[in-house]
Amino acid sequence: MAEATDLDSVLQRLESLEIKASFTEDLLDQLNMTIYQQQGLIDRLTREILQLRQQVPEGGLSGPRDLRDELPPHY
Repeated sequence: MAEATDLDSVLQRLESLEIKASFTEDLLDQLNMTIYQQQGLIDRLTREILQLRQQVPEGGLSGPRDLRDELPPHY
């Protein structure tokens, strides 16, 4: 009888470990997908920053400015 109880206990523990492993694999897949999506977003934002830098004149924004250009639109 004791052997049957021990075997049942081992089988329950094994089943529990298999369930945990399955959930862990699912979580890992979700995390990998999140990282993949975030890397895509980082790449897109990096390209946008590079494009914006190309649009800014070489001297940056420190060149001569007309103060009238800085008036709020309601003036």
